Amino acid sequence: MKSKIGLLIAGISLISSYTTHAQNDKVNWIEIDKAFEANAKTPRKIFIDVYTDWCGWCKKMDENTFSNPVIATYLATKFHAVKFNAEGTKEIIYKGKVYKSTGRGPRSPHEFAIALLQGRLSYPSIVFMDENNNLITYISGYLTPDQLEPIMAYIESEAYKTQSWENFRANFTGKLNSKVTQP
Repeated sequence: MKSKIGLLIAGISLISSYTTHAQNDKVNWIEIDKAFEANAKTPRKIFIDVYTDWCGWCKKMDENTFSNPVIATYLATKFHAVKFNAEGTKEIIYKGKVYKSTGRGPRSPHEFAIALLQGRLSYPSIVFMDENNNLITYISGYLTPDQLEPIMAYIESEAYKTQSWENFRANFTGKLNSKVTQP
């Protein structure tokens, strides 16, 4: 009888652990204004996924990269993770300036996307901001989990301030344990 109770408790613990882990595998995306507010209370770097509704590679990155448990957990614990539709219509107030949709047609870029990507609109793009909401850098194009993990670590650890990307990448050992290819 005791062994059955022990097995039952072990089984419940395993299921509970799996459920908690599975919930952490999903990124809790927030809007950019919420990330700015969150930074006032809990300073973290901001990770912005700049996408469009029509972008096939953006959807593939959602399915393959952001759903990866290692990436999702890293985003959840180290960054304020933001989804930003580069063709959205919501006004954004950033550092006292109001950014709006340009409204020049069906695929009108948002002024904030233009500012973040420095006029080089390409989707998907990832933007990194520091704890003071200042732009660190942006990266354009589809990234696999193996490519994104070291980039996030490079930014989050602030290694970009003291060493080159090439040196960091050459010495990086991540949780995905795969050879990293140049993005």
